Amino acid sequence: MSSPATSLRADVQALRDAEDLDVLIIGGGINGLATLRDLALQGVRVALVERGDFVSGASSASSHMVHGGIRYLENGEFRLVKEAVTERNDLLKTAPHYVKPLETTIPIYKTFSGILSAPFRLLVTHGRGKPNERGALLIKVGLIMYDTFSRDGGSVPRHKFLGKKKSLAELPQLNSDLAYTATYFDASMHDPERIALDVLRDGIEAGGGRTQAVNYVSAVGADADGVRVRDEVSGEEFSVKAKVVLNTAGPWTDLANAAMGLTTTFMGGTKGSHIVLDNPELLAATGGREIFFEHSDGRIVLIYPLKGRVLVGTTDIDADPSKPVVCTDDEIAYFFDLIGHVFPNVGVDRSQIVYTFSGIRPLPRHDDTAPGFVSRDYRIVEDEIAGVPALSLVGGKWTTFRALAEHMSMKTLQKLRRPHRVSTQGLPIGGGAGFPATPEQRRRWVSSRTNAHSAGLVEAMLERYGTRADAILAALPSEPTPVPDAPGYYREELTWIAQNEQVVHLIDVLLRRTHLAFVGGMTDRTLREVAETIAAPLGWDADRVDEEVSRTTEILRASHRVDLAQAGVARI
Repeated sequence: MSSPATSLRADVQALRDAEDLDVLIIGGGINGLATLRDLALQGVRVALVERGDFVSGASSASSHMVHGGIRYLENGEFRLVKEAVTERNDLLKTAPHYVKPLETTIPIYKTFSGILSAPFRLLVTHGRGKPNERGALLIKVGLIMYDTFSRDGGSVPRHKFLGKKKSLAELPQLNSDLAYTATYFDASMHDPERIALDVLRDGIEAGGGRTQAVNYVSAVGADADGVRVRDEVSGEEFSVKAKVVLNTAGPWTDLANAAMGLTTTFMGGTKGSHIVLDNPELLAATGGREIFFEHSDGRIVLIYPLKGRVLVGTTDIDADPSKPVVCTDDEIAYFFDLIGHVFPNVGVDRSQIVYTFSGIRPLPRHDDTAPGFVSRDYRIVEDEIAGVPALSLVGGKWTTFRALAEHMSMKTLQKLRRPHRVSTQGLPIGGGAGFPATPEQRRRWVSSRTNAHSAGLVEAMLERYGTRADAILAALPSEPTPVPDAPGYYREELTWIAQNEQVVHLIDVLLRRTHLAFVGGMTDRTLREVAETIAAPLGWDADRVDEEVSRTTEILRASHRVDLAQAGVARI
């Protein structure tokens, strides 16, 4: 087989040639990308390296939620909840193409349970010991507080409580042993990876040539010439010098610091796994809502509809970031048990699993604190690498990425002795700029673009990319060519993605540029069709196509339990 590359990619060569960099960011998850955007808006010369693909680590393994974290109130993390709710409300306005209100229902089986244990955990134990089930009164108090934090001009409705009879009338498949349901609103992000790509592109465009970001480049050392990096495609190493180094490597923060000669013990992440089910009965049972509840072990878990499938998660298990993580058979059994607890009359089996994913949360070291009660807040730690200031990000969650990045940017600018002039609060993200807010605005937006394309195609592209759909539509002929085994996608669309979104491997397209793997149906033929479609813009020959198909098959089977042996829906 041919070698993937024998020379540096153009963007990597540009990084090697870069001079007078102010900041080098290590880690291209959502927090690193958001920090790059914030610094670019301040006029800082900034570069970012990511050892894999952008958003391929912890940021790709989220529960697809944008939420304030109602359960964090129980830990006394009021600052975090207020910030997260504020950021959730902001994202509903700045990224309306990807962030939508999510109606959430909690089944409740007891009235007074947890009243004594919750304040004890809050004031004394900080999560040590076994949690008790939360009853209606405790949940009611929590939701009243949550509504108070959520006041923002009516961004989301207030919560409501229903008794057993009305609850089962609304959601008849729920366990009839329940006593009440509580329903409130948070938000969902149906394509978190694409939000991150929008943030990245916003940063690159804001930088006006002063901003760079490269994937598949690892930080492997540090010396007088700066941070030593390795291009994982060509294998070539070189040094990048900057005035400040930022470590936003998430769960791998300590490992990245160690590679650069700095010993830290900041992180203590936990593994969270999810499964995606193709089960129409379970999909219907949710009533279009997220079902958010407490399992018998005290762990908060969720079931909610997404892209015609049902996402079920998540576990919370201590994990070693130096080792790969996968969704295990025990975790799948756990998920099936909790589905049976909430929807006892809905049958589920393993043949309905179309996708699984698992990741490590970037949590701080927590010693004897139970994983479910480890703080989701973040902090920034100052140090020095290769004689220059270094800032390490410890913690952080998807919802607060903008506020976190602004704090990271401000700390960085203090080191550079420069002012922070531009806030990203309220700033539209990517295809959220000019996104039609009402049905009439949407109708006008679509109809103004139907001279060259059908209304159905324009609608589909608007839903998929927001107003950045204009760039994709400009690349599509009036009748684009469907990819037979990649339903809903077109050859010209995938070609545009390969040309414009820093695709290096086939897996980048399947997992992070599209939702093809998430919804299932992955077959050998799907992989080959997509690989052959993107081959020309990426300069792949027939051997490289074979290599990418083989590599992707191994990744999907090992990490996502996807079986490509059949031509039908993928099974585990």
